[in-house]
This record gives sequence, structure tokens and C-alpha cells, in this order.
Amino acid sequence: MAFEKVLTRNVGNPDVLTVDGYRKAGGYEALAKGLKMEPGEITEEVKASGLRGRGGAGFPCGLKWSFIPPPDKVPGPRYLVLNADESEPGTFKDRLLLEKDPHQVIEGSILCCYAVGAETTYIYIRGEYTDAARILEDAIRDCYDHGILGDNVMGSGFKHHMYVHRGAGAYICGEETGMLESLEGKRGQPRVKPPFPAVVGAFGQPTVINNVETLANVPHIVLRGSEWFKSIGTDEKNTGPKLYAVSGHVERPGTYEHPIGVTMHEIIDACGGMWRDKKLKAYIPGGASAAMLTADEANLAMDFDTLAKAGSMLGSAAVIVMDEDTCIVRAGARLAKFFNHESCGQCTPCREGTNWLELILHRIEEGHGTQADADLLLRVTTNMTGTALCALADAAVGPARSVVTNFGDEIQRHIDEGGCPFPQPRYLAA
Repeated sequence: MAFEKVLTRNVGNPDVLTVDGYRKAGGYEALAKGLKMEPGEITEEVKASGLRGRGGAGFPCGLKWSFIPPPDKVPGPRYLVLNADESEPGTFKDRLLLEKDPHQVIEGSILCCYAVGAETTYIYIRGEYTDAARILEDAIRDCYDHGILGDNVMGSGFKHHMYVHRGAGAYICGEETGMLESLEGKRGQPRVKPPFPAVVGAFGQPTVINNVETLANVPHIVLRGSEWFKSIGTDEKNTGPKLYAVSGHVERPGTYEHPIGVTMHEIIDACGGMWRDKKLKAYIPGGASAAMLTADEANLAMDFDTLAKAGSMLGSAAVIVMDEDTCIVRAGARLAKFFNHESCGQCTPCREGTNWLELILHRIEEGHGTQADADLLLRVTTNMTGTALCALADAAVGPARSVVTNFGDEIQRHIDEGGCPFPQPRYLAA
């Protein structure tokens, strides 16, 4: 049976950029239904669905909402901060939703806010997403004109306002507390936790932080029920549809929707196969921060738990495909350069460790590596793991460590041959 598209069902229909067009496609029916429910009922339905965060960590969405304390314990406003700061290499799935179906994201956001009692949403969007920001702002204005946002949402008495806040090109602001600092007009650096954002978040108040794709699932759960959502996926811990952003050596790179848990081979087939019929050598299953896996592991289910057991992660499901001509050491060095550049410098293990990873991998790639470098890489990654305020150091560790553990033979070839044994890509060729 063919998989019924859920999140991307409206892609290709320009009418859904307006409230009227989105309603004709069935939009805002879930919001109308949700506003007649008790807020706690929505949270419980999302909990029961098994929806896990689609931004990287895979934390249960409904459980995160339930951490918001009641008003009698923490008085004052509550906030939703929608994480649209999609800046990790290989990640572009949220951009598709924002540009092609913004009202689906808005609807999910309002439902979340109704469930947790938040009257304000801040959409923190990557600064380079100029088209997405413009489309979102147009959609939000349209919602105000139709009474979907404002002081009386759809005549329900629920008050909700929504704002787009553009970032300024810092990867660290994708980390939830760094994002809050930036939103408040400060330098984008992660906070010490605890306290966690659910208790002390934006402007010192309880705050839910969710990813774009995560909240795009919520209207479908409210409208069709948790049992329907759980019928899609690998098991009860990995449920629902999933967007996979595929780049690299495939014939048709792009964003593809599948049931969560399809294999790497199935994803490559959906992309028209490997580019120029080359052989698969390696792939990154979850964005630049995920460990690189070998072609022998391409039959693994692309879900949170299976990939974690394999030593990698689903993360943002930014799938980067590498063929037989790819130099894994070079790929690792380029990723290390990114993390070194994007480290905010606040924590010593991250500030120094990311620099060392880049230096060591470049040294090996340029033919100056020694037998001790593989061990040195592992020592550096061990000292970086779990020792910083946020996950950037751990993110840099994933690909660098996998170069040694999964592709150690390539390091040895670089050392033995005194340089890179693979062809130079065109952008590096003289």
C-alpha cells in the first residue's frame, strides 16, 4: 500500500499559502476541534501518539509540554518559541514546510499554545531564510485578518499573538537556551541548566521550545487521533511520518516524506538511486552532528532508537549520502571546520576541542598524519563528551570519532601513502 503523505500533502498547491486556500484543503479543522477540547486533553493526545521532537533530540513532545508549571505555582505569561533556526549542514526539511505550507505550522503552534496556556509564539527563524520569513509573515497577517490570531481566536475566547524573529547566522542559536538569549537581545550563548526553559525560559517565564516539523504533526494528531498516528512507524517509540532531507551523491536530492523507520536503501531508491550509478560508501543519517555509518549499515531502520544503538542518531534526519569516491577523512575535516567555526567559545572543552579536531583531521588529509593521530582523535573526543554547557561539543564528536571507529582503514591509507588517495573534488582541484 502506498504511503499517504501527511506533512507534505499540500506541497505543490500554491493556494494553501492563504487562509482561504488552506481551509479548502482541510486546514484549521484541527484547531476548531482542539479549541472545543480541554487543554489537558490535547497534551494527553499528543503524549499518547508517541510524537517525538523532530529537531534532533527526539524527546517526547507531549511530555515536554507537561513540564510547564501551572499558573498557581509560577504566575505570569507562558511562551512558545518555535525553533526554525535550521542551520546544520544538510538540513533543509523545515524550509519546505515554512515556504510551502506555513499555515500547517501556524495551526500546530496555536494548538500547542492552547494546550499549555501560552498567549504568545515567537518564531525564531534562520536569518538566511528570507523567503520563508516573508511567507510566514504574510500568512500571520492573513490569520489576523481572519480571526485565527488575535484576542479571540476563532471566537473561542482564547488569546494568541505570533511574531517572527530573524536570527543572524549563528548555528549556536539553534540550541534552545542560546536561542532564548538571542531572542532577548543578548549574545547567543547557551545558559547553565537547570533551570530548564519549561520553568525559566523566555524573559524568565515558562517556555515550550519545539521544532517546526514537530508542531506540523500536531494538527493531524488532534484531528485524526493518536491511534492513527501510532499506526505509522517502526514501533510504539518511533511513530508517525518523517521528513528526510537528502543531499549528496543521489540522483534527486530533496526532502522526502516516509513513515519513520524506512531504511537507507529505501530512501536512496526514492531519490532515484546513487548518482551516476556509483556505489554507496557511507552516509550521515541525522545531520552534521551524527556519526557516519558504512554502506553495510544501510539496512538499518532510520528511526531514533535503531540508529542510537548503531552508534549514530536520527537527529534532524538530514541524510548526507557519500559514494565510493568520497574521502571520509576530508569529509570529517570539513565537518570539524564547521563546528570549530560555530563554537561560541564559552566552554573550554568545546572551544579547544573543536579546533584540535579540525587540525588533526586536516593534518591527516594533507599527508602529515602519524600513527598516533587516530588515538589522539579518540582522546580529544572523549575529553569533549558531556563536558560543555550545550550539545555542540558532543555534536562535533560524532562525525570525528566515526572517522576513526568506522573508517580507520582510510586514516591508515593517508598515513601510508603520504596524502589523500582519493580524487580531489572539482571545487578543490587546481
